[in-house]
Amino acid sequence: MFRVWGKVFKSNRLIKDITIENPSKDMTRTAKVYQALHDMCYELDLQVPIWLDSNKREFIRHDKTRFYQDNFIEGIDFDFLEFQVIEEDM
Repeated sequence: MFRVWGKVFKSNRLIKDITIENPSKDMTRTAKVYQALHDMCYELDLQVPIWLDSNKREFIRHDKTRFYQDNFIEGIDFDFLEFQVIEEDM
């Protein structure tokens, strides 16, 4: 099972969170990551953020990244969206 945890923060407080699961064995890890981000944003009614080079580097190192205003085309009403892999297929 592949699971990610999405958290929305405002003023250093968690205001929303969601866990997205993907049991598919046919998808690559990269495809699962992008699909999970898309599904998470759909469920939280957010626009899908843009992956900047800094996000990619942080995600590769820690399996976690934060998306700030710079990652979104439109304005956001929160400080950041945290995206973290919490379980991977073995």
